[in-house]
Formats: sequence, structure tokens, C-alpha cells
Amino acid sequence: QVQLVETGGGLVQVGDSLRLSCAFSGDRFSSYAMGWYRQAPGNEREFVGAISWRGGTTLLADSVKGRFIISRDNANNTVYLQMNNLGPEDTAVYFCTADLSMYGEKMGDYWGRGTQVTVSS
Repeated sequence: QVQLVETGGGLVQVGDSLRLSCAFSGDRFSSYAMGWYRQAPGNEREFVGAISWRGGTTLLADSVKGRFIISRDNANNTVYLQMNNLGPEDTAVYFCTADLSMYGEKMGDYWGRGTQVTVSS
């Protein structure tokens, strides 16, 4: 059974940076593509980015390109979301997801509970 736990959220100011982490518990972390989604109040969950099974490629939503970076550490079963130059539009609950077969905007075999990111102006 796979479990995902996100950490690193918090309250920051406009222009600040945060790094989210997602700890993966289970077997064969490197067999899963990993992704990040977010959900703001009143909005649907939206794709933020994803990283391929061994980390060779990444995808990012247009809204975060140039500001966010996804990486993974297969030795430590962790995926990261480095968020730079944060703005109020980035305020949301951020969720980590793992998927054995999908890579991109339709991932979702497993989900974490999320971590809140609030960007204050």
C-alpha cells in the first residue's frame, strides 16, 4: 500500500519561496511517476507539474513555468516542489500524487492529504 505525506507548506509573503516535500511509503518508488496538484477555495483541483519515473523529464503547468521546479530523490523516496516568486494566485492546498502508468494531467493512483500554502500580499 502506498502512502504519501506532504510537508513544507505555510504562510509566506509575495515573492518568497517555499519547498514542498512528499514522502512516499511503499514499494518501488522509482516505478511511479509523481505529480503535484493544487486546489484553491472554490476551484477544482488543477495540475501543477509531474516528474517521470526516474526523473528524466518534467512537466509544468503554464502558470508555474519559470517559477516552480520538480525533482525527486529515488534513494530517499521523496519528491520535491520548489516554488519561487510566489504570488497570491499560488494560494492553495497542494497535493502529491503517484501513478504507475500515467504521467501528466491525469495522474492519480494515490494521493496525499495535502499541505496548505498561503501567499500574503
